[in-house]
Amino acid sequence: MSKSPGHRKWPTHKVKEQPLGEIVEVEVDGELIARSRGVIALDEDEQPRRYYFPRSDVQMDGTTLKDAVWTYEEPYDEHRELKDRLAFYDDQMREIQIRRRL
Repeated sequence: MSKSPGHRKWPTHKVKEQPLGEIVEVEVDGELIARSRGVIALDEDEQPRRYYFPRSDVQMDGTTLKDAVWTYEEPYDEHRELKDRLAFYDDQMREIQIRRRL
């Protein structure tokens, strides 16, 4: 692992990861597919907030949406906490709803 190309090219680019410690849920067309207290929120310049769920807290069977989630199998050093987590394109797919339970 190494420093990401984006961070090398734009050293002032800001990405902040924060463990939430609260319950976050994901529904697809009203079906609950993820519920976790181990979510990491990621805030990045000019991007919507993303929520990274532990894979173990996401139901992998059931509703299928193409290109709805991504993961970092081998993240760069500055994002190693995101390894083996899933994030959802909720801003691009209206079928996906993410809710925080405060």
